[in-house]
Amino acid sequence: MAYQHRPTPSPEDTAAQHPPQAPDEEAPAALRSQAWLADRGKNGFIARSHLRSSGLSDDAFDGRPVVGIANSWSDLNPCNGHLRQLADSVRRGVLDAGGLPMEFPTMSLGEPLMRPTSMLYRNLMSIDVEETLRANPVDAVVLLGGCDKTTPAQLMGAASVDLPTAVVTGGPMVSGSFRGCPIGSGTDLWRFTEEVRAGRMTSADFAEAEAGIHRSAGHCMTMGTASTMACLTEAMGMQLSGGAALLSVGSGRRQIAERSGRRAVEMARSGGPRPSDLLRRPAFENAARVNAAIGGSTNAVLHLLALAGRVGVDLTLEDLDRLGRDVPMLVDLKPSGTHLMADFEEAGGVPGLLRELLPLLDSGAMTVDGRTLGELVRDAPRHRPEVVRDLDRPVLPPDTGTAVLHGNLCPQGAVVKRSAADPALLTHRGRAVVFDDIDTYLRAAEDPALGVDADSVLIVRNCGPRGYPGMPEIGNLPIPVRLLEAGVTDMVRICDARMSGTSYGTVILHVAPEAAVGGPLALVQDGDTVILDAPSRRLDVDVDDAELQRRRARWEPPPIQRGGWSGLYADHVLQADQGADLDFLVGSRGHAVPRTPF
Repeated sequence: MAYQHRPTPSPEDTAAQHPPQAPDEEAPAALRSQAWLADRGKNGFIARSHLRSSGLSDDAFDGRPVVGIANSWSDLNPCNGHLRQLADSVRRGVLDAGGLPMEFPTMSLGEPLMRPTSMLYRNLMSIDVEETLRANPVDAVVLLGGCDKTTPAQLMGAASVDLPTAVVTGGPMVSGSFRGCPIGSGTDLWRFTEEVRAGRMTSADFAEAEAGIHRSAGHCMTMGTASTMACLTEAMGMQLSGGAALLSVGSGRRQIAERSGRRAVEMARSGGPRPSDLLRRPAFENAARVNAAIGGSTNAVLHLLALAGRVGVDLTLEDLDRLGRDVPMLVDLKPSGTHLMADFEEAGGVPGLLRELLPLLDSGAMTVDGRTLGELVRDAPRHRPEVVRDLDRPVLPPDTGTAVLHGNLCPQGAVVKRSAADPALLTHRGRAVVFDDIDTYLRAAEDPALGVDADSVLIVRNCGPRGYPGMPEIGNLPIPVRLLEAGVTDMVRICDARMSGTSYGTVILHVAPEAAVGGPLALVQDGDTVILDAPSRRLDVDVDDAELQRRRARWEPPPIQRGGWSGLYADHVLQADQGADLDFLVGSRGHAVPRTPF
C-alpha cells in the first residue's frame, strides 16, 4: 500500500519512539499535481496550455509526479554559483525515474555580500519556499542550498508545507592555499586580519592570501555554519547518505544530485517520507550529538530550534546542551582543529563519522534514503583516522562542544563554543567594558588609549534579533589593537549577536533576552564584575538584584526600525532561545491544494 503519513506526535506520544517504516512503493499515492493537470475544465486547460508553451507534450500530463527543484543559485551568492549545473543533475534523475522536473528560483542568502546580515532574511526565504511549494502543482521537492542560511531556510519552508523533500547541499569549495599551505574560509581570514592589525602581516601578504583562499564555487571548506548544517541535514536523514562532505566541483556531488532526483520521484509516488516523518525527536537528538562530534557552529543551535518549531518537536536549549555533553569531538577540522572539508570527504565524510558515533545515536531513526540510520552507516568506509578519530582517541574529550549558559546576565540562555575557546578563559572574572553598538566598539578597538586589559570582559549589546535587527555575525569582536600588539590573542567577549561558524575565541553569544528588549545585558555598566564559569554553565554580573532594578527603572529601549521587511521582522521575531523564527511562522500549515481561481 502507499506510504502512510503520520503527523508529528507530542513528546508524550509513545509512537515518537517508533520511527516510520520505509515506504511501500508498489501502489502510487494520490498526486496533488493532478488537481491542476488532470482537471478537464478551464483550470486544467489554463495550466496545461501554458505548460505546453515551454515544449511539454501530452506525455507530461499522464499522471507522472511533478518534482520541484528549489534552486538558490545567484550571481550575488558565489557560494551557490554552481547550483545551476547541479539542478541539471537533479533534473536528469527526475526524468530517468519517470517524473516531471520543475525548477524554480528561491531567495539566495549569501554571507559574503548581504548586509546588514543574511540572518535577517532566513525567515523571509523560508516563506518564499513554503508559499511557492504550496501554491504550485508540486508533489515532491529537491532543495538546492549551500551557503549558511539557505539550507535551514529551505528546510524550514519545506517542513511547514510537509511535502516529500530531499536536500542537496552545494558542497564545500576547493581548499584554499597561501604560499604552499592550506588555508580555510573565515578561520584564516580572522587570523590574517588580526595579524595585519598587529603589524605582523603586510597588506601585500594579506592581498596575496585573498587571491588564494576561495578557489571555486561552493560553501566554506572549514567546519563553519554551511558545512555544519550540511552534516546535520544528513545526520537527520534529510539528505542522501554521503552527500554532505562531497566537494562542490566533484563528480560525486553531481551523482548524488541525480540520485536525489530519482529518489524524489519515488517519494512522490509513495507519498513519503515527508519532513514530519523524519524530523522527529530522535533526528534532532542525533543532530545535537553530531554537532558536538564535528565541532560544529553555534549557529546550528538557532537553526535546529527554529526547524523543531516548524515540525512541532519540543526542543530546548537545555536539551541541546545535555545531548552534547557526553560526546567527544572526533572531527579534526578548522576552526577547532587543523584540517579542511576535502580531508573530511577523503576520511569517509558523515557516514564514516556516524559509524563511529553509532553507540551514541538513535540508529533506528528513518532517513530519506528509505532505510534506518543504522542500516545506512553500519558498514560505512572510514579512512584517515587523523581526520575522523575513534571514540577512544578523540580530538577533544566530551563536553567541549557548544555549552549553554544561564545566570543573571542571560536568564533565557547564552552559548559558548568551548572547542574554539581558550580553556584558561572559560572560568574567568573580569571588569566589564561596555559598548552600546558595534560601530562604537570598532572605532574604540583601534584607539591605543582604550582603557582595557587582557582580563577585561568586552561587551557589545543591541545586536540581537530585534535590536540590530537580524542578529549579525559580529560576536567575535576584534581584540583591541593595543592588546594585539602586546601578544594577546583571546579575551572573554559577550554579545547578543552571533558569530560565524568559522570563528574562534572565548565568545559568549545569543544572550537572551537581548538588550534591545530589556534583557539584563542592557543593564551592565563599565566596571561591573562579570563572572564566567562555563564548566558550571553560569554567566553572571556581580550586581545585586536591587541595583539591577534601579538601573532598569532608568533604562530606555533603543529605537526599533519600522516599515518594510525589517520592521515586520522586528515586530515578530522570537528570541534566540526559540530559534529567532517569526512567531507567526512556527508550525506546519500543510500542503492542501489551494482553492481554484475560477
